Amino acid sequence: MIAVDVETFGIEPHKHSIFSVGAIDFSNPFRQFYEECRAMDGLHVEQASLDFLGLTQEIATDPDKQTESELVQKFIVWTEEVDDKTFAGQNVSFDRDFLKYAAERSGHVNWPFAHRTIDSHTLCFMHMVKRGLTPPIDPIKKHSALNLDAVLNYCGIPEEPVPHNALTGAKSHAEVISRLLYDKKLLPEFERYDIPWQS
Repeated sequence: MIAVDVETFGIEPHKHSIFSVGAIDFSNPFRQFYEECRAMDGLHVEQASLDFLGLTQEIATDPDKQTESELVQKFIVWTEEVDDKTFAGQNVSFDRDFLKYAAERSGHVNWPFAHRTIDSHTLCFMHMVKRGLTPPIDPIKKHSALNLDAVLNYCGIPEEPVPHNALTGAKSHAEVISRLLYDKKLLPEFERYDIPWQS
């Protein structure tokens, strides 16, 4: 599988474009992908997204950065060596949809990825239930409160650093999935953090 994280200039793939893509080949976690691009001309850039990513409008639209089309083409080429191209991550349908829209905008008609994904939120929810724990519920919104930071903490890992970075996100996804599915650590940067249910 491919642990993937996409940082974007908004939350709607038909209105906003990609800023960066990070990915980890789960079967070979030292094989990693990270690229950034400029905002696509004609698509909106949300100020809230710039703040979230620690960017300015000038950086987002820097003409010296590659285009979204160039980035997505590089990502597709990078995935050619991966045997299982199933996307995995936190709310990974968001990332999948942004990549698909970007590929379509670039004229890439042979989309090589499946609709089915592996969501770390679901894995963590199930893991907690099987251990007899009650997954947290947001008291205001009345839905699951297992965001990425909560999943990281459950797996014994500190919250993701800010500003957010797609490769850091992809590494976080890969690590928690390894711990939740296999009870194993995966990446050296997380080695010092014990798996809580094994202590």
